[in-house]
Amino acid sequence: MSDAVLPAVTAAPPRRRTRVPVAVAIGLGWIALMLAVALLADVISPYAYTALDLRNRLSAPVGIGGSWAHGLGTDELGRDVLSRLFHSIRMSLLIAFGATIIGAAFGTGMGFLAAHFRGWVEQAVLALVDFSASLPFLILALAVLAFFGNSLTLFVVLLGFHAWERYARIARGLAISAGAQGYAAAVRQLGARPLRVYWRHILPNIASTLIISMTLAFPEIILLESGLSFLGLGVQPPATSLGNMVGYGREYLTRAPWILLAPAFTIILTTLAISIVGDWLRDRLDPTLR
Repeated sequence: MSDAVLPAVTAAPPRRRTRVPVAVAIGLGWIALMLAVALLADVISPYAYTALDLRNRLSAPVGIGGSWAHGLGTDELGRDVLSRLFHSIRMSLLIAFGATIIGAAFGTGMGFLAAHFRGWVEQAVLALVDFSASLPFLILALAVLAFFGNSLTLFVVLLGFHAWERYARIARGLAISAGAQGYAAAVRQLGARPLRVYWRHILPNIASTLIISMTLAFPEIILLESGLSFLGLGVQPPATSLGNMVGYGREYLTRAPWILLAPAFTIILTTLAISIVGDWLRDRLDPTLR
């Protein structure tokens, strides 16, 4: 009786675990902390961010002569800096999230419009893109806010139009490329409407690139909001934001530097963390780098 020849079984190569770099892990942790602070600002704030305590105005933080009653000190009106910092983080993140979504939605829509109609519509969109890219956004923002006033809704919408041309170029190029591929043409031949083709088939395939662009634009919007609020054209009292706190703290830089330093360091660390995570996502999701 001959021995049966068993087929050789080859073990599948073990899957290599992806290690997250230390800098990226720290950045993700900081972003998670900022989101938690924004969500729980009302709960974790020791005082109301508008509460005045004139007897403790310009009180120093703990460690340099202050008390635990005001861990990060107080400002010129005796308001608790820590409480104002928590609510400022919430306001700045809300503005940045809203503006980023508006810019991405508008730019992607314009890019799809140019990719679908081509011809004079495409030329008009590209001309608008070039005009927007060549116009200094800060000067435009100063002019619009000075003329129409300091409405928070207008402020968010205005910031949303920052760098929308970046999304328009990306969406147009990727939509044209996807349209030349088989899956988009097959869906069209089945009778799908253009809106369904772009929304259900093309957009999911280019979403990773758009998300990476959003993570890279997010810190830019935070810095723009901080700069405009610093100049007095952004968030208005009694509301507060990180740039608003820096703007008020500059007058007391020599007497009470903690008023300015706390929001300034928060801006620096948040933008740095988002930039690091955005660069890492770009490297992870780019198929040409695998």
